[in-house]
Amino acid sequence: MINEFKHIQSAHCENGVTTSLFQHHGVDFMNEPLAFGIGSGLFYIHIPFMQVNGGPALSFRTMPGAIFQRTAKALNVKIKRKKFRSEEAADDYLRKIIDEGKPVGCQVGVFHLPYFPKEYRFHFNAHNLIVYGYENGEYLVSDPVMEGVNRLTAEELNKVRFAKGALAPSGHIYYPESIGEVSDELLRKAVVTGIKRNVRDMLKIPGSIAGVSGIKYTAGKVRKWRDKLGVRKAGLYLGQVVRMQEEIGTGGGGFRFIYGAFLEQAADILKNDQLIGISEDITAAGDMWRNTAVQMAGIYKGRITEQKDFDQTADMMLEIYAKEKETFTKLSKIKLK
Repeated sequence: MINEFKHIQSAHCENGVTTSLFQHHGVDFMNEPLAFGIGSGLFYIHIPFMQVNGGPALSFRTMPGAIFQRTAKALNVKIKRKKFRSEEAADDYLRKIIDEGKPVGCQVGVFHLPYFPKEYRFHFNAHNLIVYGYENGEYLVSDPVMEGVNRLTAEELNKVRFAKGALAPSGHIYYPESIGEVSDELLRKAVVTGIKRNVRDMLKIPGSIAGVSGIKYTAGKVRKWRDKLGVRKAGLYLGQVVRMQEEIGTGGGGFRFIYGAFLEQAADILKNDQLIGISEDITAAGDMWRNTAVQMAGIYKGRITEQKDFDQTADMMLEIYAKEKETFTKLSKIKLK
């Protein structure tokens, strides 16, 4: 059983799955920046009581699954989500939905994905891909971050659908059940809601670890890591930050560039040129994140290891904190309708 399906490559997996599934169901205007913006995907959080792969737990995006769910809700798309206790039940249900002619989004772990380059395989269980058919004992897979489509045996697919560890997918699948007409007014309302929710997430969450405050929190930690952990372990921690920033789900710099592209589209949809300036500001923040990653990589590789190098890294993060706080404050003051 093979359903007709157009593979679309994207920078981020959940944006890509959302874009592809919506376009497949006739929402032709959907693209990666629009999905990311309506889904309020931009975020920052440093979770102090949790570690990932032995290092700090950071995220530069909202919770896995939220972008698809929020975008669907905003555009009145009825969706189905389901998890499973057994591989057999998960496989049976997947085939049933494919036989109904519906491509299906799947949450998977990347460590055992055979088509992934080895250097990108690590224990991260919130990757997303689409299964759109099967033949000769293999599933046909559209992974948005890959150039073309791939195939997985049922055993290989079950292994990544039931990967163990943090954010274990438990066979999680999701897909649109029905999509009605999306009017221009509904799209404008979805864009406004997405922007306002992102302003709230970046500026108004109480405490010190989430939104722009979280960036300041991490900067304070970076300044102390060399004395607290030693040069080698502090370097490994910064290597983990770079991985979370640049490799897992695109990362900090990449997400800022996507959000900048969204605001450009929002300016056109809402007929509001003030958003163009905000788009330029958030793109500049993306460049600052990338520069910080280069600095951190220098410490991780042992090229620069003095306390002043850690201080400089922390100072660069404080500049990003100030830039993003100023940017989202300006965005919060624009009257959108």
